[in-house]
Amino acid sequence: MPLYEHVMIARQDLSNSQAEGLIEHFGAVLSDNGGKLVEQEYWGVKTMAYKINKNRKGHYSFLKTDAPAGAIQEMERLMRLHDDVMRVLTIKVDEHGEGPSVQMQKRDERDTRRERR
Repeated sequence: MPLYEHVMIARQDLSNSQAEGLIEHFGAVLSDNGGKLVEQEYWGVKTMAYKINKNRKGHYSFLKTDAPAGAIQEMERLMRLHDDVMRVLTIKVDEHGEGPSVQMQKRDERDTRRERR
């Protein structure tokens, strides 16, 4: 099955448990449609570059999935209809990266920058 990565932004006035409950809800939608949630990360409340629906901040979540295209389309459709979800970005990847995402790594661990001249 194809591999996908999703970043979801939920409203800032949700509690942490409600934001993580959204991840579980959409993971259940995937499993009902023949896919599976490989890994999930809750990045926390972060400030956005611009306002979305009068919100300056949002709960960021990162999902790695292994699901058929129909399951992904259904999950995205439900995300667009859900009042608490402000934005969703989905990309298809060849393989999932090992370990935590760049957002969850400490600055010392992600020392992959080139040296400046």
